Amino acid sequence: MTTEEQKKPVVIRSGGSADAVYSIGMIGAWVFYLKRATTNQERALGLAKGLVWPAFLVYALLVFLEKE
Repeated sequence: MTTEEQKKPVVIRSGGSADAVYSIGMIGAWVFYLKRATTNQERALGLAKGLVWPAFLVYALLVFLEKE
């Protein structure tokens, strides 16, 4: 074995479906927020909210569960 072959790590990646679900959710959140935006400031805020949509989802779920 040469030193080049020894330096290359073997990377095994699995579970890429979570990335797809997050991406689809992000696009859906962008559509939701941008559709309702009327100003450029609201559009920029909508893009930012689209990146962190899981935080809003978890917060709403916890508020719902607290009511029971």
